Amino acid sequence: MARRDWVLGADRGAVARDRILLEASDIVSRNGFQALTIDALAARLNCSPATVYRRAGGRAAILECLISMLSQRVIHAVRQAIAGTEGTERVCTAVVVGLECMRAEPLGKLIMGDIRPDRDDGPVMASPLVAKIAEEIIGHDDPMAAQWLIRVTFAFWYWPVNDKQIEHELVRRFAAPSVMMGLRP
Repeated sequence: MARRDWVLGADRGAVARDRILLEASDIVSRNGFQALTIDALAARLNCSPATVYRRAGGRAAILECLISMLSQRVIHAVRQAIAGTEGTERVCTAVVVGLECMRAEPLGKLIMGDIRPDRDDGPVMASPLVAKIAEEIIGHDDPMAAQWLIRVTFAFWYWPVNDKQIEHELVRRFAAPSVMMGLRP
């Protein structure tokens, strides 16, 4: 049962978790994923590492939470943009709006810097949440199509086209149709 704190007026555990995640986001945004350690986070918060583990989990859980928070902001914007659309138009709109949102986020830029062509194990590519969001965007439960959408989107993110109209046209004519064409029945 959550206890309300007489000073904070809220659940102390939730307040502590929010503060931990805020500091973790700041550490990662300023210094990169490698700088996030439980000891560094505890030092910034003036608490023990045990408190960080108890309130927010370990490093992997905190990173997943940061990715989830970023994803929720992006997916909210994408959901609004794709409402009432379907098929290729839905995928095209989702990719373009998603790219705009991710590029505007400091954490999004950092995540992009963590992606390397020779590895497939970064926090984003390994996140089941990202795969689920991709399936939602497509509108089908197709993990392979979701992987393709993620990779196509990251290709545009990694190698952006300077002219946004040309980028949109590339997504509309080539990327979105390739995702939809390969859907399993």
